Amino acid sequence: METKDLRIDISERVLHFKQPAGTSRGTYLTRRSWFVTVSDGVHTGVGECAPLPNLSCDDLPDYGRVLREVCDEVCLLRAESGEKCLLDVERLRRYPSMLFGLETAFRHMQCGSYMLFDTPFGRGEEGIPINGLVWMGSHEEMLQRMEEKVKGGFRCVKLKIGAIGFDEELDLIRRLRSRFSRQDIELRVDANGAFAPEEALQKLEQLSRYDIHSIEQPIRQGQWEEMARLCQASPLPIALDEELIGVNGAEEKAQLLDTIAPAYIILKPSLHGGMAGSTEWIRLARERGIGSWITSALESNVGLNAIAHFTAHTYGSNIQMPQGLGTGQLFTDNIPMPLEIREDRLWCEGAKVRGCEGARVRNFLAEWHNDNPRVLVHTSGSTGKPKALWVEKRRMLASARITCDFLGLKEGDTALLCMPLDYIAGKMMVVRAIERKLRLIEVKPSGHPLADLPRGGEEEIVFAAMVPMQVWNSLQVPEERERLRQIRHLIIGGGAIDEALARELKDFPHAVWSTYGMTETLSHIALRRLNGPGASEWYTPLPDVRVWTNEEGCLVVDAPQVCDGPMVTNDIGTVLPSSQGGAFRILGRKDNVVCSGGIKIQAEEVERLLAPSMKKPFAITKRTDEKYGEIVVLLTEEDNLDAVKEVCEAVLPKYWRPRLYLHIDALPTTETGKPARKRMAEIAEAADV
Repeated sequence: METKDLRIDISERVLHFKQPAGTSRGTYLTRRSWFVTVSDGVHTGVGECAPLPNLSCDDLPDYGRVLREVCDEVCLLRAESGEKCLLDVERLRRYPSMLFGLETAFRHMQCGSYMLFDTPFGRGEEGIPINGLVWMGSHEEMLQRMEEKVKGGFRCVKLKIGAIGFDEELDLIRRLRSRFSRQDIELRVDANGAFAPEEALQKLEQLSRYDIHSIEQPIRQGQWEEMARLCQASPLPIALDEELIGVNGAEEKAQLLDTIAPAYIILKPSLHGGMAGSTEWIRLARERGIGSWITSALESNVGLNAIAHFTAHTYGSNIQMPQGLGTGQLFTDNIPMPLEIREDRLWCEGAKVRGCEGARVRNFLAEWHNDNPRVLVHTSGSTGKPKALWVEKRRMLASARITCDFLGLKEGDTALLCMPLDYIAGKMMVVRAIERKLRLIEVKPSGHPLADLPRGGEEEIVFAAMVPMQVWNSLQVPEERERLRQIRHLIIGGGAIDEALARELKDFPHAVWSTYGMTETLSHIALRRLNGPGASEWYTPLPDVRVWTNEEGCLVVDAPQVCDGPMVTNDIGTVLPSSQGGAFRILGRKDNVVCSGGIKIQAEEVERLLAPSMKKPFAITKRTDEKYGEIVVLLTEEDNLDAVKEVCEAVLPKYWRPRLYLHIDALPTTETGKPARKRMAEIAEAADV
């Protein structure tokens, strides 16, 4: 259903297990899930509704139809109330898998990211400890799977029992314990209600000889008195799992915990009331001194990702109890998510930060994931005083997506952040990492961004964005130059690329691009290749971008995905009439035009002609003059001004030649490394000549 400001779409998908998943209730070969996509016309969120057959309290024969009715009610409730995000948890208590899917989708829509909560796990700083899972099978199959988990680095392994005969399973556990001590491996067992009440205690006593952490649901759910007696007498701690299914009200939950008094409860949001219901269970358990942990219920990676972030948010930093979050490896056709299992921990790999300025990225991520749909950015101040702008997160994501698609970046690629995060260039590198799930490596912004990177294959850079000064400096140091050559996608922006720098880059083995854009266009909207067969002097607009010039010769940019309507720039340019979208060249900034004696001189064009003959850094600026109105001024770090004058007289047309030459110790630049044009003009005006 779609209301004025909310639409919920539903799609159904069948996932296939890599190997048969055996439980005491039968063997799973496939897994059916329903995915809800919530959109308010600007932002979109996705959640998974995944009831378990013959187990979930909302495993309905007409599940898809009921889910559609529930979603329609949610849309109507929002339309009537006018609130941005409103779920009637009480109404949805009896549909826990639907509630969980909708909770996830709305949270995703609010955040604009699959990082549903801002936690150390979500920021890639901490992993969540998880147990390995050994499915039921033959004696030899289970032993082999157990050995695989141990070799994989797991310190806690859960065995599904109840399918091959208790004596065989007990022998398997005995053999495992003879090879792996309690210090080596923590063992958990899950009976899925396989034991009869009259024989359960005897079996628990036999299992207790092998240093087992706990047993899940030894007898079938719904037998509260029998389970209570078992919990009181058992030599093994008992954890309730299926027992909690269908117990949805707070009073009934409290009654169950008071009656049975288990050692632990195990929460599956899809089965136990979504995030809201699971949070209620954990609160009631804590009040009674009962432990808990959270597991998935064979969801796809969409549900698993939500459960992992919910777990990190619920239990806080440095989780010690292994959680049941390893099911992302179960399916042949799972949905990609920024999750990775390394040894016995689950990690969020959406935007992993490494380096000395990690706090800045964390601060930006906190801002990115808050409720404000906009982010504050500042212009660089290269042509005047820096100014603050509010830009929409959805447009930043669109810009990031366009760039990643154009360059062919894929999930897991390594990206280098070497720009200040106060400006759009740095922020957009982080947003690209979020959007494409890149592995972000951060270094302190400097003129030599590659100097401190450790060598080694794991730190090979797939994608980097730099300003010309950073590239030029890196070229001067052999080790940095070689590292620069190995970057597979290098984009250079924030300033003009002179002929000398362009020559240095022509033989690079991988793609090097010059970019065109500004803060208002959320980084670049056009690129030109600097090396290889596609090298060109002309910028090519990105998809869905058009460029033309107005009557003053200034470029006009129409980039509907990142800007509200066409934007007139201060850049003087030339557009190829026959090109699709408007391939163009930049002549210079309108601000940098020197009107001297009625002749308009573009400062950047003068610099371009002089650059091949100048040995030291220089720049062209202007100064007011009574006779000419304005005059061309050359600032240079060269001491021999006479030699500089000779070069100008030999290279430049008569009317372009500077009328004033000034020595300066260092040309002023902005924090982002761009020439500080306004400051240069101030120096020229203040010169005592």
